[in-house]
Amino acid sequence: MSNLGLYVICLGVPLVFGLWTQHKIKSTFARYSEVPEDTGMTGAEVARRILDHNGLQGVPVKAVPGALTDHYDPRTRSVHLSEPVYGAATISSTAVAAHEVGHAIQHAKSYAPMSIRSALWPVTAFASSTWMILLLIGALLGALNLIIFAIVLYAAVVLFQLVTLPVEFDASRRAGIQLRELGIANPEESAGVRKVLQSAALTYVAGALAALTQLLYFVMVFLGNRS
Repeated sequence: MSNLGLYVICLGVPLVFGLWTQHKIKSTFARYSEVPEDTGMTGAEVARRILDHNGLQGVPVKAVPGALTDHYDPRTRSVHLSEPVYGAATISSTAVAAHEVGHAIQHAKSYAPMSIRSALWPVTAFASSTWMILLLIGALLGALNLIIFAIVLYAAVVLFQLVTLPVEFDASRRAGIQLRELGIANPEESAGVRKVLQSAALTYVAGALAALTQLLYFVMVFLGNRS
């Protein structure tokens, strides 16, 4: 297969899939942002309720600017909700808030994939900022050892992406359980919550797929003819 064919399969297809998943999460979030949550609880209130129910009163819930910027910070043990989630009482805000609290519960229970992901982060941060530079230099100089080192660094980035998948899926699973146990989401609302979380999960699948196929592309192009 030509390098162009490899490029299309390994990079082009995942790119298209990634763009579709980004559209999917944005459209699904927007759709369910128009559907009120029956309890009238805002995203911040949902997060606080679940945290307190799990004995995590010391974990703060903070508002952050932007949209879809929601995250849990394990360094400060804090839940951060975007403006459209923090103060809104909708199916989307309920789903996202519960998902982020799912990460806080994982942290409290020392969920193994999350611990591995946290341990990988320093290496991943270094690798993310240097692998491409080293790969370009290695390719220009014909330095095979440098190319191999760059690909190994990128493999660490790919591993981080793969470990992220069970972390995200498990957080969504925990979110659904908490919402049902606390009676925050009725069966009809739970269906909407699942759709929001499933569309969000697709973005992580797309990211992992793109990273993995790009790694395969580099291995085949730079190392395939040297064995």
